[in-house]
Amino acid sequence: METRQSIEVCAPLTERREPPAPEAGCDLVTVPTRQGLEAVDILRRGAGDAVGPVLHDDGGDTLGFVVPPGTAAAWDVPGSTCTETDGRGLRLNPEPPVEGSDWLLPPGEADLATDPAVLRAALGEAARLIEAADNCR
Repeated sequence: METRQSIEVCAPLTERREPPAPEAGCDLVTVPTRQGLEAVDILRRGAGDAVGPVLHDDGGDTLGFVVPPGTAAAWDVPGSTCTETDGRGLRLNPEPPVEGSDWLLPPGEADLATDPAVLRAALGEAARLIEAADNCR
């Protein structure tokens, strides 16, 4: 089921000595933790396919992948949601943006955002791996 909400994930640009880059926001794809962790592994093993910052909630139920702005408008992956954020900066805050969450892959240790097409493929592969593992029980 797809839902759209608005939350603050991307922080405004911080003051820097060099001229600021153009402003851009980000969206957040949220998936169940098990599928998300599989997808992170798939993305990190891929040749040239980078994974951007990833949030996890303290309850351990979901992971959130930072994706480029506008992704929410066309996101249709079953079992996930894509949230349009109110963010306007290219730099993500090092502090978790949502109370009760923390960074699995923090900003600065990951690319700016995960490519939605690459994430879609990784989530599909992760779902197939989980289904195969569950059917072997």
